[in-house]
Amino acid sequence: MNVSDTVHYVFLAAAACFVLGLHLMNHPRTARRGNTLSAGAMALAIAATVWLVADEGTISRTGWLVLVSGGLVGAALGLYAAREVKMTAMPQLVSLFNAVGGGAAALIAVNDLLRLENAGARTSLPGALDIVIGAVTFSGSLVAAGKLQGLVSGAPVVFPGARLLNVLLPASFVAGSIWLVLAPDSRTALYGLVVVALLFGVTLVLPIGGADMPVVIALLNAFTGSAVAMAGFVLDESALIIAGMLVSSSGGILTKLMADAMNRSIAGIMVGGFGTGDSAPAAGGTGGAPAQVRPVSADDVAVQLAYASKVVFVPGYGLAAAQAQHELGDLAKLLTDHGIDVSYAVHPVAGRMPGHMNVLLAEANVPYTQLKEMDEINPEFPQADVALVIGANDVTNPIARKPGNAISGMPILDVDKARSVVVIKRSMGHGYAGIDNELYTDPKTGMFFTDAKKGLSELKAAVGEFVG
Repeated sequence: MNVSDTVHYVFLAAAACFVLGLHLMNHPRTARRGNTLSAGAMALAIAATVWLVADEGTISRTGWLVLVSGGLVGAALGLYAAREVKMTAMPQLVSLFNAVGGGAAALIAVNDLLRLENAGARTSLPGALDIVIGAVTFSGSLVAAGKLQGLVSGAPVVFPGARLLNVLLPASFVAGSIWLVLAPDSRTALYGLVVVALLFGVTLVLPIGGADMPVVIALLNAFTGSAVAMAGFVLDESALIIAGMLVSSSGGILTKLMADAMNRSIAGIMVGGFGTGDSAPAAGGTGGAPAQVRPVSADDVAVQLAYASKVVFVPGYGLAAAQAQHELGDLAKLLTDHGIDVSYAVHPVAGRMPGHMNVLLAEANVPYTQLKEMDEINPEFPQADVALVIGANDVTNPIARKPGNAISGMPILDVDKARSVVVIKRSMGHGYAGIDNELYTDPKTGMFFTDAKKGLSELKAAVGEFVG
């Protein structure tokens, strides 16, 4: 068996490991093993590719220098990002990974179409699709990362003629794709298709508000997988096709689940116009509140927690922004050691991307058995003595049960059904949907106005005095 055949079987084995690795990620107990298996399979595939290139002897000394340098730089950047990027910036990092994947896939198609002479439809058709999907993913993911990082406004960015442009641009790259299939040697069609697709990625994501960013991230992840699969067709490589379709299908399923969790259609999300960025903190503790709220102190809350039988924590992005997951974990452990039933209510869109809150709490060594999804925890709220909300806003707003507002029909955590509610928040500022939260003016809700990290540290100290 020659080297080419051996490498082909190695690629198929790697693809099988990707499938198994994805399956192992279904449960937290096996997720790390699945991630390790997938990473090992990718390393094996890269090594096999280098072996094949070396055996063919078609690469120059300069080519080897570029190949090795690119691998080292990429590995160094990946290692740095994995170890140093804060958990609060993980959604931005995922968006950048989406951009890199989509951009790399598009470049493969561009390179092959430039290199091959008289390319047939079998290459030019997937090549055109690869360029369109990959370039849209690249520019769209960069805009999404900018919105998450605050470099681009989290509010919908709409300019005159934007809707018309978002109709004309897809029509243009459909026409450009047909042109490229019919005339694969046309440089005008190739470069024009790249430019139009890049522009559409920007105009596609700009009008989408921050409230929909978790769904957009999942959708762009699916786009990345589709682009990689198309690159597999261009290169006639089954491993790329399998890996790409795994990412595409899982990303598509996740996108649908996230959209359902917000009671919004994917089409409605892509049209844009919903949600704002986080509003600026109001001046003073309760400034700007439409109705009276009840401020509470750390000692007030500590008394409730210390003498409760059941406490439900409701973490939101405010927890992540304050990097207070360890303080929350310490407080929960203190209560658990005192014999209090503790659980965490995690909404599907809590944080800024799918699974963000689960990973954040896992970093603080929170037992997975205490994490409960919305459908599981909602029936338990009426039995909870205290529901402590840390930085969550829209996903706890009872107004979602009423018609005629921006979040009508969105499934929410039934926090208002607990016997007592405490909200840790810096101000009465709005969440990403840009509307007031009726929970804050509920008579049984106490507002603890403070930074999440500072507030949870104060609560831990105060509770310790009561139970110590």
